[in-house]
Amino acid sequence: TISGALSDDLTAPRATYRLAPTIEVADREIHEAHARGSVTYTTCDILVHSSNVGAVTIGMDMGKKRLLKWVDEFGFGEPTGVDFPGEVGGIVPREWSGSTIGNLPLGQGIAVTPLQMAAAFGVLANRGVWVQPHLVAQVGTNDAPRAKRRRVVTAKVARQMMSMLTDAVDEGTGTAARIAGYKVAGKTGTAQKPLPDGSGYSKYAYVASFVGVMPSDHPKLVVLVSVDEPHPIWGGVVAAPAVKEIASFALAHLEIAP
Repeated sequence: TISGALSDDLTAPRATYRLAPTIEVADREIHEAHARGSVTYTTCDILVHSSNVGAVTIGMDMGKKRLLKWVDEFGFGEPTGVDFPGEVGGIVPREWSGSTIGNLPLGQGIAVTPLQMAAAFGVLANRGVWVQPHLVAQVGTNDAPRAKRRRVVTAKVARQMMSMLTDAVDEGTGTAARIAGYKVAGKTGTAQKPLPDGSGYSKYAYVASFVGVMPSDHPKLVVLVSVDEPHPIWGGVVAAPAVKEIASFALAHLEIAP
C-alpha cells in the first residue's frame, strides 16, 4: 500500500495524517491492534507502528484501481515460478464489496504465500527490482536458470521504504529483530485466519509473521518467519526473535559484514 502510494505521488514519508482511533468503511469499523486516542502520524509512523487506520486512510486515497495495480505489480495473485512443484498463486479479490477498501490496504481479504511475501520484500532490497526466486543455486554442475527480473518501483521509492522499515525495527513493532552491529529493516504481520465457512475471520486463530532485510543499508538477506496459531499472537513477539536468530547465524556463516 505505502510503496504504491509513494510511487503514485499520493504520499511522502513525512506527509502527516490526523487519525482517529477508528475508521468506518461501509458497514465495518476498522480499529488498531492496540487502543489509542487520536494521533497525528506521518506515513513513516503509520508503517513503524503498524497503524491499520493509517493504512486504510492511505488506501482509500489510492482507490481500487491503483491498489489492484500495485498488488499485481508486486506479484501477488500469481505463482512466483519457483523451481518446485505445487506452488499456488494465492487469492486476490477482483470483485469488491463496500468494505474491501477497508481490508485490502492493511493486508486482510487477500491470501499470499510466504514466498510471495519474501519476493515482495526482495523488491525493496533489490532497489525496486523483483527477482524470481529459485529453491537452489546449483545441482551438480548445472546452475539454476537465470532468474527473471522486472522493475516494480523506482530505486528512490525502494530507498524510502527501506529507511522506514529500518525505523520499524529500531523503534517500532519489530524491535525484537534487532541484531547488534547491523542495520535491520523489517515488518511485523499479525493476520486473522478466515473461518472455514467463509463467513468472516476468527477472533482467536492468527498467523503471525515477520520479514527482515539485512543489512538494510546494503541488503544481502531476506528472512521470513511465519507462525501458525501462536500464543501470544503478535508477529513482533513470536516471529521477529526467530528471524533474529536465523539471520544472526546466516550473516556470520556467509561472512556478511555489517
